[in-house]
Amino acid sequence: MKQEAIAYLCQNESRYRAIAKSIWEHPELSLKEYFACRTYADALEQAGFTVETGVCGIETAVVGRFGSGRPVIGILGEYDALSGLSQCAGALEPKPLVPGGAGHGCGHHLLGAGSFAAACAVKEMMQRHSLPGTVIFFGCPGEEGGAAKAYMARERYWEKLDAAITWHPSTVNEVATGTCNSSIQVLYEFQGIAAHAAGNPHQGRSALDGVELMNVGAQFLREHITPDCRLHYAIIDSGGVSPNVVQPSASVLYMVRGSRVRDTVALLARVDDLARGAALMTGTSFHRTFIDGTAETVPNFTLEERMQKNLEYVGAPKFDAEDFAFAAALKATYSSEGVPGVGAEFDESIREQVRALTDDGSKPLADFICPAYHGTGFQPGSTDVGDVSWLTPTVQVHTACNPIGAPGHSWQNVSCGCTEIAYKGMLTAAEAMACTALELLQSPETLAQATEEFHRRTREGYLCPIEPDAVPIAI
Repeated sequence: MKQEAIAYLCQNESRYRAIAKSIWEHPELSLKEYFACRTYADALEQAGFTVETGVCGIETAVVGRFGSGRPVIGILGEYDALSGLSQCAGALEPKPLVPGGAGHGCGHHLLGAGSFAAACAVKEMMQRHSLPGTVIFFGCPGEEGGAAKAYMARERYWEKLDAAITWHPSTVNEVATGTCNSSIQVLYEFQGIAAHAAGNPHQGRSALDGVELMNVGAQFLREHITPDCRLHYAIIDSGGVSPNVVQPSASVLYMVRGSRVRDTVALLARVDDLARGAALMTGTSFHRTFIDGTAETVPNFTLEERMQKNLEYVGAPKFDAEDFAFAAALKATYSSEGVPGVGAEFDESIREQVRALTDDGSKPLADFICPAYHGTGFQPGSTDVGDVSWLTPTVQVHTACNPIGAPGHSWQNVSCGCTEIAYKGMLTAAEAMACTALELLQSPETLAQATEEFHRRTREGYLCPIEPDAVPIAI
């Protein structure tokens, strides 16, 4: 049946490529993915799924269901782009299509299309072979800012699943493992009183002073937090461009991170105190707006082992000489250090194996599969897949859609995202996910083992980073 599913995906590959290309051509920022949402709603309906949009109050979320009863397997997709990364496809230098426009620097145009393809293949096999169970495609907006999956987790939306499967475009072919940072974003908007900075400054109250003193407080706070925690901020509004005016408004966006969501929530309370203190010192006030939050990921070795077997069964993307030539030329535009892959990051023996497979880093494309590695090692990034993993057993695969060492969120990734390299990596991911989902539909023993491991790893319970009264906000 797995080979039959792979054949189905190959026969219909042009359909999924067209979706990925269309969304690449219409990049939309987090929670504003109206074109992508419509595209997937139409595609799901045409494919015979029952379609629902606006899930959990998130306007650009879309869900497609097929089948009934258990097991229930969810396949997660994303489709948001990044600001300022507009780029011509196949270019070897920064070349915006739209100056200042958005672009798919994280490959979410591929992520959604690959997950949709996997869901379609699973549905087709369920129909052909009368397999019981349910497959659900989840179109999840706002991974780059908005954290739709976490908002859905607040409603315990993911508990209905027996397992969740997803993937992410990468520079290598591997099964993800380990954990990551949790994160929370909050916007602090300070309000003061405008005044002439020379004529009557004593009557003014500077909102920008409030922002700056808050940030100074954050610098001192850094000494008194654990090494795994992080504080990032960006001044969104500095109050204007006139130095002779006491700024009546200014705002700063904070991102707080910690290796556990409980630590992040506690650190955020201290950042809130910084805002209160800064407002008190400057005679200003502030408005606090919760933006989003994500929990750390919970690995599931049982599902990782099955995904590894299926990735090896599918094999690495079949890159040709033209792919290697373009990858080599693109690789020459950036400097890359280290050996890619989560196993290589945490285990010296894996690192040496991957180093050999990459010809000590000189190979431009990963035409190999990284050795199996399962661990609880910590990586500094954040993802709302973490919130899913606290409510159902979750597994994620990475496939090579960019040259080895390509920097994340870069013009190079946008340039490569509409090439044969990207589409071949996307198809590999779809095949591996479909095979894994089909295996889980037919193996209650594997699901039971994965569920037992899940309960063991999550026994302390899920603390949702999304505050009770928060609503999804596009920023």
